[in-house]
Amino acid sequence: MFSLPTPAFVVDADALERNLAILGEVKQRTGCRILLALKAFSMFSAFPLLRRALDGCCASSLHEARLGREQFGGEVHAFAAAFSEDDMRGIAGLADHVTLNSFAQWRLFQRILAETGARIAGGLRINPEHSEGATELYDPCAPNSRLGVRRAGFEGEPLGGITGLHSHTLCEQDSAPFARTLAAIESRFGDLLPRLQWMNFGGGHHITRPGYDLDLLCDTLNAFRQRHPNITTLYLEPGEACALNAGTLVATVLDVVENGMPIAVLDASCACHMPDVLEMPYRPRVFRDAAWNGAAAPAPHADRGAEPGEKAYTVRLAGATCLAGDIIGDWSFDTPLKTGDRVMFEDMAHYTMVKTNTFNGIRLPHIALRESGGTVRMIRSFGYDDFKTRLS
Repeated sequence: MFSLPTPAFVVDADALERNLAILGEVKQRTGCRILLALKAFSMFSAFPLLRRALDGCCASSLHEARLGREQFGGEVHAFAAAFSEDDMRGIAGLADHVTLNSFAQWRLFQRILAETGARIAGGLRINPEHSEGATELYDPCAPNSRLGVRRAGFEGEPLGGITGLHSHTLCEQDSAPFARTLAAIESRFGDLLPRLQWMNFGGGHHITRPGYDLDLLCDTLNAFRQRHPNITTLYLEPGEACALNAGTLVATVLDVVENGMPIAVLDASCACHMPDVLEMPYRPRVFRDAAWNGAAAPAPHADRGAEPGEKAYTVRLAGATCLAGDIIGDWSFDTPLKTGDRVMFEDMAHYTMVKTNTFNGIRLPHIALRESGGTVRMIRSFGYDDFKTRLS
C-alpha cells in the first residue's frame, strides 16, 4: 500500500468521471441543466473536474453560495428553510437564482432586491404533499414538515415576480418515485405551471447508481417539457449522485480489545468522521487490502467485509472517542485484524466529508485526491489549530 497518513478521505477522480459521464448523458438527452448540491460535496479542489460537465451549483447558506461563486462558477442557486436579512443581502450579491420557503421570505427578498437593484430569478419551494421517502428524517413531505409551501398556502397570494418553482422530495431514489412525484405536482399545482419559466426538481435522484432507470428519468423530463413548453429550463441538483461511490475513508487499527468479541479501535471515529452511520442509521461497505492503490472500489482480491459469521473472523469496528456508542458496526473477514492494519470504508465522499467534526479533539481526516492515472496527491491535512480555532 502507498504511504498515506490516516485517517484520510481519498477521492477518486476516475470514479467522479464515471458519474459525470452519466449526468452528461442526461443533459444531452433532455436539455436539462444539472447543478452540484454543495451540501453533499464541497471539496473545491475537485471543482475543475466537476464543472466540465455541470452547469453550476446550489447552496444552502451564504457560505456555500460564496464558495460556489468563488470556486465553481457557472450558475449559483440558493435555498434554505429561512434566510436572515443579512444573509439574504449577501446572497443577493452572489446568486443567480434564489428559492424561498415561504411567502413571508419572498416578500423580504423582493424588498431587498428593490433596495440593492440585484437581478436574480426568484422562486418558491413547494410541498407536493406526496411522500416517497422511507425514512421520515429525510422526508420533506412528512406531516408537519417545515419545507415547502403547500398548495393551500398559495391562496390569496400574489405571484408577481415568481418565475419558477422548486421541489425536492427524494432521498437516494430511482426515477419511478420521481415520476410519481411529478404527477402529484401537476395535479396540485398544474394551474400555476403556465405562468412559469423554470422548474427545479431538486436532488435525491440516485442517477449514477448501478441499475438506475435512466430511460424513465429522461422520458419523464422530456414528456413534462412537451406538456409545458412555456417552461424553458429544467434543473436537477443531485449532490450524492455527483460523488456516489467516488471516495474512501481509510483508517488504521490502533488496538484490538476483547469483550465478548474482538473490538478493533480505529483512528477513524463514527461520531466524528462518519456521523450518518449514527444518524440514519447507515451501514458502510468495508474492505481490507494490503495492496490498495487509492481506488474507490476494492480490487478483486480484496478481503471484503461480510455480515457477522459469514467469514472466519468477526470483529467490531469502533472509534477512539469517549462516546460509548462510537461503534461503526460488526463485520467478518478472512483473517483477524491486528494493530497497524488498515481498513477502507467505501462511498465516503458525499455527505460524510461535509459532516466531520472535532469532538474529543479528534483530528479531522486528511483529504487526498487520486488523480486520473493513479497518482494520489495530498490536498489538505488538519492539525491542532483547526481544532483550537473552531470555538474561540
